Amino acid sequence: MTDEPRKPFLYLVVCAAGIAADVGRLITAARGRGWEVGVIATPVAMNGFFDTADAEARTGRPIRSAWRRPSDPRPFPAPDAVVVAPATFNTVNKWAAGLADTLAVGTLCEALGLGVPIAVLPCVAGALAAHPAYQESLTRLRALGVRFGGPYAGAAEADGPRPEFAWECALDLLERP
Repeated sequence: MTDEPRKPFLYLVVCAAGIAADVGRLITAARGRGWEVGVIATPVAMNGFFDTADAEARTGRPIRSAWRRPSDPRPFPAPDAVVVAPATFNTVNKWAAGLADTLAVGTLCEALGLGVPIAVLPCVAGALAAHPAYQESLTRLRALGVRFGGPYAGAAEADGPRPEFAWECALDLLERP
């Protein structure tokens, strides 16, 4: 009897932005492309920014948002890739500066150091995106091989609803050479 090959494992880092309510779309798309998924959320994102029960049901795994004790088993295998979606101003800047004060940012710092492919879908308001620190963070992370999707401010358009967030773009970014 042969074992089935292990599916690649994707860490999905979810930050506190309103669009995070739709993160189930990315989980479903990733699983449809053959990924197993584990969600790591910022502490603020855990406070009602997305349906945690739905995310756990879709992944079949608990959501992580806090450090585990050294004696606790690792709940996820090592990542084959990481997606940060939605990525906020705060998380991008802390990550670029190496300020690993949460599990989510610590995981991003470690993945970068290990050379794990990382795709980021920012969700940052225009005024914050124009801040020099944010622009420097993008430049630094891009120079280190992090792949970014296009900017998304999340605001509704003047004549209608807010534009679609390109969830599956994160998976496309991981698949490019």
